[in-house]
Parts: sequence; C-alpha cells; structure tokens
Amino acid sequence: MKTTRRQTLQHGAAVAGLLATAGLLPQRAHAWTNAAFDAKSVPDALKAYGGGAPTESKDVTLTAPDIAENGAVVPMGVATTLPNVKHLLVLVEKNPAPLVAKFDVSEAVDPNFLTRAKMGQSSDVYAVAITRDGKALFAKKEVKVTLGGCGG
Repeated sequence: MKTTRRQTLQHGAAVAGLLATAGLLPQRAHAWTNAAFDAKSVPDALKAYGGGAPTESKDVTLTAPDIAENGAVVPMGVATTLPNVKHLLVLVEKNPAPLVAKFDVSEAVDPNFLTRAKMGQSSDVYAVAITRDGKALFAKKEVKVTLGGCGG
C-alpha cells in the first residue's frame, strides 16, 4: 500500500504530539540572541554576542560580489582559519537590522559558511569571528547594490 503525503504529515504530527505530551520536545525554539538581531548598529550586534572591540584580520575571509544586481538575494560567504572561534557573524552595516546571519562553531564544524542576504542599499559588509575569549576579528568589503532588496 502506497502512503500519501497527507498520511505522512498526519503521522508526523501525531508523533510530535505524543513527544510533546511526554515532555520530550525542546521547550525553547529560539536559538539566537534577540538583542543581536534587534541591534541597530554593528557594534551593538557584536556586543550582544560578547565581542570586544573589533580588529581587522587576514584570518577571517568574506566573499561577496563587488556589485549586487539584485539586493534581494546577495550571496555571501564567511570563513576563518582562527582557532577557538565560537561564532561567525555576517553583518550589513546599512541594513535596518545589521545582523544577517550567525553561525555557531565548534571543533566538529568547519568554519566556512555560505548564505544569502537582503540589502536595501550599497553598504559595507562584515564577516566577524568571535573567539571563546571574546575577541572580535573581522574582514570587510563594500558591496554596491543596483536594485534594492529591503525597501525603505
């Protein structure tokens, strides 16, 4: 007998309901610091993650286009060769909320991530590595946007 998509979804919902009733589902769904995503400036976002005064570093790399034809989908990459990195952040200085992405890093994770961001206007973009001892090391690149993505 072939299982339909609807039946699979119903079974999944039933299992999730049973797990929730038994108290086996996580109680918190938020895996980020709201203060960082609500921050209105790059320094405020860094402070929310315990980062000190940022220092430019050749050990942090940012890949992004020089010119983004469409600000609604700007590809970006962040990577580092630094040891003891706790978080990698992607920030767009002139966005209403500068923090675009946060990646948690551990020994089991290769600190090399790709994402896409919305940009409403040309801006400096930062890749920031925050180490376990609170140092903030960054790479910066200006990205020019020809067609806005954030509105505004």
